[in-house]
Amino acid sequence: MNDLLLKTLKGEVTSRPPVWMMRQAGRYLPEYMVLRAKYGFFERCQTPELACQITLQPVDIIGVDAAILFSDILVVPQAMGLEVLLIESQGPILPNPIKSIADMSRVRVPDVHETLQYVFDAIKMIKKELNGRVPLIGFAGAPWTLLCYMVQGKGSKTFDEAKSFCYTQPEVAHHLLQMITDTTISYLKGQIEAGADVVQIFDSWGGLWSPVDFEEFSLQYIRQIVHAVKDLAPTIIFAKGAWASIGAMAETGAAGLGIDWCIPPKTAREFAGDNITLQGNFDPAKLYAPVDVIKREVKKMITDFGPGRYIANLGHGILPTVPVDSARAFVDTVKEFDYSTL
Repeated sequence: MNDLLLKTLKGEVTSRPPVWMMRQAGRYLPEYMVLRAKYGFFERCQTPELACQITLQPVDIIGVDAAILFSDILVVPQAMGLEVLLIESQGPILPNPIKSIADMSRVRVPDVHETLQYVFDAIKMIKKELNGRVPLIGFAGAPWTLLCYMVQGKGSKTFDEAKSFCYTQPEVAHHLLQMITDTTISYLKGQIEAGADVVQIFDSWGGLWSPVDFEEFSLQYIRQIVHAVKDLAPTIIFAKGAWASIGAMAETGAAGLGIDWCIPPKTAREFAGDNITLQGNFDPAKLYAPVDVIKREVKKMITDFGPGRYIANLGHGILPTVPVDSARAFVDTVKEFDYSTL
């Protein structure tokens, strides 16, 4: 097995960093677009054979060092009882969002083996097909990020309604956050039992808070999740934009910490300390640059992070129109790197 990722998360010495890309199973791949044209989004997520096929595509086509489950963070609100619509090119819509304590009767902490068994079945199938080639990463959304969609009812740049909900109805917000947390713990435990080697918690909207409010409405719940699963599988936290809380996130017990491109690697390492693996932080838009520029910038990124305790990745998901050859250049440059040259 290519266990570079697992070794790096344990802090073991490796000859180069492992590499994978957030949203690596997705729209930039022509092979994915063939399936996208035939099947709806949730059909792709909820059909284990399709989720398996899509998860494996970047391993076979791009040569990444890890597979990440093809799914969506919004399967959790769906399992909790909310209707979720994913309309292609429009983003998610939740037609009946949570607005008050009265709406809380519509959500529940489900039995994940009843509501999300299709995810666990997909993981088992993926593990069988991978046959030990690379590790499999499972994932879930952070409670705050899921609350954003459950309250706002759709995507937003500011999630002002979700933040207002937390400020005006804090008791209801914390109750909902705890319900999401309890569901997510069961969900990630189920993923690990099914065969996920690593799990990542995505807090896409964590950066909307001040550090103090991030602790209150996000990090305390992420911490609960990490504590519940960290002894079962290495756990990575990725809270986009929450760079001011890197030190606090590094103390949760997580094995890895994803960072975006808005903080220099050396600064991130100063904030995080030496006892956690950092992951990131290539600007996804930089993959539109010429291949020779991509290669140069990737080498610079690895050099800036320094040898060891580092996973090469993007600072957010790969963009849908990135050329496949550019994605491959990113991955190949990392795979050709040798720490002994530093």
